[in-house]
Amino acid sequence: MATSLCRTARRDPAEMPRQRGLTRGLARFGAWGTALMACWMLALLLLQVLFGRQLERIQTLQLGRDLALNIRLTELTLERYPPSLISELTGLELVVSAQPAAPDRESQAAAQRRQELRQVLCSRLTHCRELRPAPSRAGTPEAWIELFSPLEPVWLRTPLPMSRAWPPPPTLLLLALVGATVMTGVLYLLLDVARPLRKLEDAVSRVGEDINREPVPEQGSAEVRRISRRFNAMVHRLAEGEKERATMLAGIAHDLRAPLTRLQFRLSMPELNSEERTRCHSDLEALERITGQFLLYAGGGEREESVECPLDQWLAETVAGQPRDQIQLELSPISLPIRPVALGRAVSNLIDNAFSHGTAPVVVRLRRRGAEVAIEVWDQGQGMPANAWERALQPFQRLDSARGSQGHCGLGLAIVNHVVRTHAGRLSIRQGNGDPGRFAVIITLPVKETKMPDIP
Repeated sequence: MATSLCRTARRDPAEMPRQRGLTRGLARFGAWGTALMACWMLALLLLQVLFGRQLERIQTLQLGRDLALNIRLTELTLERYPPSLISELTGLELVVSAQPAAPDRESQAAAQRRQELRQVLCSRLTHCRELRPAPSRAGTPEAWIELFSPLEPVWLRTPLPMSRAWPPPPTLLLLALVGATVMTGVLYLLLDVARPLRKLEDAVSRVGEDINREPVPEQGSAEVRRISRRFNAMVHRLAEGEKERATMLAGIAHDLRAPLTRLQFRLSMPELNSEERTRCHSDLEALERITGQFLLYAGGGEREESVECPLDQWLAETVAGQPRDQIQLELSPISLPIRPVALGRAVSNLIDNAFSHGTAPVVVRLRRRGAEVAIEVWDQGQGMPANAWERALQPFQRLDSARGSQGHCGLGLAIVNHVVRTHAGRLSIRQGNGDPGRFAVIITLPVKETKMPDIP
């Protein structure tokens, strides 16, 4: 019995996310409802300040038109009928008195309304009528209007139009509601749509720089939260794929290390003749080159910190191991923040390609071009077709099928392109018969500092 009761009271786990979503939706609805009411009150206050005076003038003008008509008709009727009968028939409040009752004190606003009403009546009647303050009833200021009567002095009592703090006129209420709706909509777009979208845009722009960054907060409207959730899922899949790629390449390189070590050990034994030893050394160098390329492509240099480096001295050290009679340097004194190890491997790859597939001498040039710095590697070879450049930048693409036997796996330019992109730069080629060579691969890096002089 107790077990069945426990099972009955157990809640379905699938309903819990729906209940949390419903609670979150109700909370957001209440918050935006409160914001709408606050905006409505603010808009109503602003409209009363800005347009309350205009509404009072309109009300005074309309009251003056109605009173002018009533005054004409009443004065004509007073020639034949007594004021009491006219008041009973028309509902107008008429008083026969030479000096009607006056209030103890008249406010400045009531006096101003009375003068405005007198100006309207004077503009619509042939003769100006005298207006005197009357005692207020129910807190509403009133006034006496003099009527021309042939037998006795008659006064018409009328209320004065005054601005109302509450309840406001229906026109102001409607305009305030429209303004509040617009204000709330703008706040909704700014807080629940625009701001989360800016965060998402920033995250999208930085995916290529750091794929292992923190996920985007799922904030804002339901649509923006759904987009952020899918973006985070996409980045997670990309990070997992990057991790699997690094693991795979590192595993391949690790597996190659063992046969390389055994091959080196066998080469150290005296039983091999010179021809076999030379062939084994060639295979060993090819395996080491392939392993190094795999390891470099797996690392990519993203984790290396950027340091301020004099590029001319750094390039001179990078090419120090190359034959001096086959390489020339044209370096300008330029300093720039770089990842020296990763960029050094990229430049070394370009120089190795120039020696392997081009013609010496190889010229390494460093110069400043406006807001950019160019590292150019020239050789005297035929280069490559322009339509093959994009394919050459892809990993595991070899334009020359015979290059695989020399220890090339098609990762050289892909590594260079990847390293240059981590420096926010670009990789390009130039062909021609001018100085200093016939074909060049150019690394272009942006300059963040503006104090360095331009070098033509």
